[in-house]
Amino acid sequence: MLRIISANLNGIRSAVKKGFLPWVIKQKPDFVCMQELKAQHDDLKDAILNPDGLHGFFHHAVKKGYSGCGIYTPHKPDEVLYGYGNAQFDAEGRYVEVRLNKLSVISVYMPSGSSSPERQEAKYRYLDSFLPHLVALKNSGREIILCGDVNIAHQEIDLKNWKGNMKNSGFLPEERAWLTKLFSQVGYVDIYRKLEPKASDACYTWWSNRGQAYAKNVGWRIDYHITTPTIAASAQKTSVYKAERFSDHAPLTVDYNWKI
Repeated sequence: MLRIISANLNGIRSAVKKGFLPWVIKQKPDFVCMQELKAQHDDLKDAILNPDGLHGFFHHAVKKGYSGCGIYTPHKPDEVLYGYGNAQFDAEGRYVEVRLNKLSVISVYMPSGSSSPERQEAKYRYLDSFLPHLVALKNSGREIILCGDVNIAHQEIDLKNWKGNMKNSGFLPEERAWLTKLFSQVGYVDIYRKLEPKASDACYTWWSNRGQAYAKNVGWRIDYHITTPTIAASAQKTSVYKAERFSDHAPLTVDYNWKI
């Protein structure tokens, strides 16, 4: 069994203070894909860099307190890749890929466009540059498990107030069409929807800090496991963990019937 967790931490140091690491250790994961670290390497103590038998691999943003992603794993990788070859977005610390045999596990933190029109344009540039990378990865013959905060809700079923968000970043037609193309044309698989095709409010992984969004479960499904078809067929079980709150996102776990 291969257990992989994806978790946007909205600050790794904050999440650690809230008990994230003991919870992770209890899960006995093979890989933990983390996003929005908001920390540089020098900010992190060894207990965070390499906790309890896990090796940590981190792609930090150049800008302090911003973005960043990482992967924990007890396995020794054959290779670790930082960034996907785009200077602008690699400087924002958005991509770590761990390779082990023919398997690639990727933690990705895709941009949000909600803060300004300029960031929305940057998000579109990111999508335009990232899709060819995913196509090339799939065509390489490797098995891919991409985990992370995609910052896009794909379908109406994936957020509570879809009618009110049709003109908002994260649910714009162009963004949703990008995911549709990734799944329908390129051939990647949305694992949560494969396993839970009809689940609605149980699927949410992010809640706004405004109002009582979490208490009322007014959420969005913007955190994903996205894989190549062969490994998708081995996906057994998925869960969104809400018993504790480490962040404004909830961890998304998938168990695969797969041997490394």
